[in-house]
Amino acid sequence: MHYYVAVDIGASSGRLILASVEEGKLHLEEAHRFKNGFEHVEGHDRWQVDHLICEVLEGLSKIKARGINHVNLGIDTWAVDYVLIDEAGNKLHDPIAYRDSRTNQAIANLTSALPKEYIYEKTGIQFQAFNTLYQLYTEDKNDLKRADKIMMIPDYLGYVLTGNAVTEVTNASTTQMLNLRQGLFDKDLMAEVDVDADQFPHLVEAGTLLGSVRRKWHKQYDIPETDVITTATHDTASAVVGTPGFGENWAFLSSGTWSLLGAELNTPENGLAAFKENYTNEWGAYGTYRFLKNIMGLWIIQKVKAELNDQYSFADLADLAQQEPAFRTFIDVNDLRFQNPDSMIKELQAYAKETDQFVPTTPGALARVIYDNLSLYYADSVQKLAQIVGHPITTLNIVGGGSNVALMNQMTADLAGITVVAGPGEATAIGNIMVQMIATGQVKDVVAGRHLIEDSFDLKTFQPDAKQDPHVLANYQAFLARQLKGDD
Repeated sequence: MHYYVAVDIGASSGRLILASVEEGKLHLEEAHRFKNGFEHVEGHDRWQVDHLICEVLEGLSKIKARGINHVNLGIDTWAVDYVLIDEAGNKLHDPIAYRDSRTNQAIANLTSALPKEYIYEKTGIQFQAFNTLYQLYTEDKNDLKRADKIMMIPDYLGYVLTGNAVTEVTNASTTQMLNLRQGLFDKDLMAEVDVDADQFPHLVEAGTLLGSVRRKWHKQYDIPETDVITTATHDTASAVVGTPGFGENWAFLSSGTWSLLGAELNTPENGLAAFKENYTNEWGAYGTYRFLKNIMGLWIIQKVKAELNDQYSFADLADLAQQEPAFRTFIDVNDLRFQNPDSMIKELQAYAKETDQFVPTTPGALARVIYDNLSLYYADSVQKLAQIVGHPITTLNIVGGGSNVALMNQMTADLAGITVVAGPGEATAIGNIMVQMIATGQVKDVVAGRHLIEDSFDLKTFQPDAKQDPHVLANYQAFLARQLKGDD
C-alpha cells in the first residue's frame, strides 16, 4: 500500500489528508486538523509559521501511531506571502500576512515609475495590492539586506522539514515577478524592490522530489519515514490539478475563502483584453497556465458567520438565504472595502445604504445578498472569460467548499446559462496528492489522474433553468459599470 499525505493549509485552518488507492478508487481520510490565523505582532499582521511546522509533525505522529511507517508528503498553502531567512538559515521575523495594510498604496507608488501595462506585459499577473512585488516594495530595507534567502510559505515549510530550499513555480508566479518569456525572475522588477534573483532559491517544477524529513525531527517526534515531494504548492494550482475537467470548453471555479475563476491554458494570455479585465496568468503544473480572476469569495460569508458568533452553520445560512427574495441588493464583491473590514455586516449594510438599495439586517438576508452577488459575479466573469480566450465555455467545474452550496451553484448555472458540475470539495488536497502520485509513477499523467478523480467522488450537476430572468445579469453588469465609473 502506498500512502500519500497532503498538507493543505489555508488562511483559517490546516489539515493533513491521508490518501491511498483502494479497489481502483482514491480514498481520503483527514488525519489531523488545526487552526491557522494571523496575529498583530511588531506592528503588522503576522502568520505564526512555527506553529504550522509543529502541527505538521503532530499530524505525522498520528499517522505513525496507526502503524504506517512510510509516506510521501506534499505541502500547499496560500500564495504571495514569504519568509526572510538570514545566512544562518533562520527566519528574521514571522511573515507578514497579505491582508496587512502596509501595501494599500504600493501599486500606485510603484506604477508611478513603471506603467501597469509594462508590468503586465512582462508577467501576465493581475494587479492586487498584496502581491509579493508590492509586499517587497514596502518591506523594511534593512531586513531585505540581511535576508540571504526569500522563501514562499510552502517552500519555507519544506525547507524546515528537509533542509533543502527551492522555489516552486506555481507559487512563485503569483509574486508578479516572474518573466513570462524568460521563465525566470525579472531583473528589472526585482531592481525596483531592491531584491536580487539569487535571494530566491532555485526554481523547480511541481512534482520535484525535495528530500526526506530530517533525522532531528524523528528524534523529537515519532513520525514515519517521510519523503517530501514539492507538489503544486499554491493551493489553487493543486485545486486545478484536482478538478475533473476535460477538453477545452470547461472553466474552473475554486471556491473557498477566495474564489478563483478561470481556464487552464497551454499558452499565456496577456493581451489588452486580459489586462483590462485584470485576469492573471499564474503558472500551473505540467507546463500549463491558470488564466483566472481573483474574486472575493466565501471570506465574506465566513466573516458574517463569525460576527453572528457562529450560532448558524454555513448550511443554516444557505437555508435561511433560500427563504429570502433574490437580487434585492447588488454589491461589487471585489470592492476593497470587503477585504478586511472591522465588521463585514456593517460594511455590507453601509454599501447598500450608499447605493440606495435594500439594506439586509437578518442572517438570511445577509447570506442572500452574499450568495446572490457571488453568483452574479461568477456569471459575469464566465462571459468575459469566454470572450478573452476566444471559445465558448459550456461547463463550469466548481470545486472546494463552495461546491457544497447548492443554492449558489444553481444560481450560477442559471445566470451564466451553462452546466455547473460541483465537486470534489477536497480538490486542493486531491490535486496535491495527484502530483505526488504522478511523481512516484502510480498515476501516468494528469489526464489519467482526473479520470481517477471522476471515478472516485460523487459529483453533482446543475443545469441552467430557462426561466431565469435574462435581465438580472445585464442589470448587475450595468451596476458594476456605474460603480467603476464612480471610482474613476
